[in-house]
Amino acid sequence: MNPGDKLFSFSLKNVDGKMVGNYDFADKYSLLIIVTCNHCKYAQSYWGRLKQLAKKYEEDNLGMLAICGNDAQAYPQDSFENMQQLYKQLALPFPYLHDETQEVIKKLGAVRTPEAFLFNNNRELVYRGAIDDNWENEAAIMQVYLEDAVEYSLDGLEVDYPEIDAVGCTIKWKPGNEPG
Repeated sequence: MNPGDKLFSFSLKNVDGKMVGNYDFADKYSLLIIVTCNHCKYAQSYWGRLKQLAKKYEEDNLGMLAICGNDAQAYPQDSFENMQQLYKQLALPFPYLHDETQEVIKKLGAVRTPEAFLFNNNRELVYRGAIDDNWENEAAIMQVYLEDAVEYSLDGLEVDYPEIDAVGCTIKWKPGNEPG
């Protein structure tokens, strides 16, 4: 997806076994989708920051969810059962959805974990890419790309930088399911 594209309809299984989709967030002003996983060291380094972001903007009407769509056959740590364990262990304040078919992450155009996709109140993509500029050291962050985009989106403003390349592990596509 490119900035300006409209979010498509989807529904995926949450770690609690219930189906969750974009319409579950219809009352939210902006919707943030994080494509992530359990095994990637980059993704692991961001869980705490994502929890802080969710809590910071919860009252400002930001909807948030995470999606894992990696091939669990090749990467067992990314299985649904391990997603459930991680969800409980981290006490995540947002749904963690399993994209077993990889259809949703493919439609989003995700290439890395973690990768952020932020949609405005019209559900147009206003930001995609990196969360910030330092995955290794939270204390050394100079640019909070995603948080800035969330602020702009919630204020109804145009995001200054709608695309910043995400840094992380590549999506682990199932054989024959690779995009393009």
